[in-house]
Formats: sequence, C-alpha cells, structure tokens
Amino acid sequence: MTQNRADSRGAKAVLGAATVANGLVAGVWYAYATSVMPALARSNDRTYIEVMQNINEVIRNPVFFAGFFGALVLAAIAAWQQRRSPLRRWVLAGLVLYAAVLVVTTAVNIPLNNELEAAGNPARIADPAAVRETFEDPWVAWNAVRLVLSTAALVCLWRATSLLRQASAYLVSAAGSRASR
Repeated sequence: MTQNRADSRGAKAVLGAATVANGLVAGVWYAYATSVMPALARSNDRTYIEVMQNINEVIRNPVFFAGFFGALVLAAIAAWQQRRSPLRRWVLAGLVLYAAVLVVTTAVNIPLNNELEAAGNPARIADPAAVRETFEDPWVAWNAVRLVLSTAALVCLWRATSLLRQASAYLVSAAGSRASR
C-alpha cells in the first residue's frame, strides 16, 4: 500500500515540528502575560524600564529566533504538504493565525520595544513614569492579542496533527485486515 504525501513521515514530522514551535512561542507570550509583566508591574518605573530593556535585548538570540521564525516556516511547509489533504484547512488556519502573530509583533510590540530602548539609560530619564506609561499598557494589551492568536494557531495545528495520526492509524489498521485483501 502506498502512502500519499499528506501521510508521509516527513509531512508528519514537519507538522509536528510546526505544532511544537508554535506551542513554544505561545508559551513565551503566556509567560509574559501570567508572570513577567504582572511581576514587573510591581516595580518602580526605573526598574521596570531597565528590566524590559534587558529582556528586549536578550530575547534577540538564535534560540528564540529559531522558534519564532521556525514556527512560521514550518507551518508554511506543512500547509504546502497538506494542500490536497482534508487537513489543509486546519493547517492553513494555523499558518494564518501565526502570521498574524508576526504582524502584531513587528507592527506593535517591536516598535514599542524600540521606543523604550531609545529612551536610554533609565537612571538618566527625566520622566520615567511617562516613558513607562507610553509603553506598558499598549505592550501588555498587544501581548495578550499575540497570546490569543498563537494559542488559536496551536489549537489548529494540534487538531491537524491529531487528525493525521487518526488517519494514519486507520490506514495501518485497514492494510492489515483480511477484509482489505
């Protein structure tokens, strides 16, 4: 029995990797929303600015970028691989939702991060409360949008992965049954 492209091991691996990468990125936004930003909200203005500047600097690293951009690339490859499969809608939905995460990040969160960085050394900022006020509420709100979008993308990719596993199990079972011979 031959397997089609949608059921190949490579396609399963790509879809699984896209799902994992998306989950890791959703986890980053979740960690910000549930712990990092609430903890920073308790800090004074200068500490808040300093810590966010430090976070924005250290998050720009190959490991984060591999997951952040890899989630999109892997979802795009999976969407192409599943283009003739009934799973395509789930994979495409995951891809579109994750692409929206990148749009929000590049259109809102990164510019806010850049403005915070441009404010300079927190010890030398004349009005740190104003700098924080300009940054904090919009950044937190748009991070929540990224969290919702990436979680929805994760659910879509997980659903596609789940359906692919079920279809593969059915094909293996049917191939081994006497009725199919």
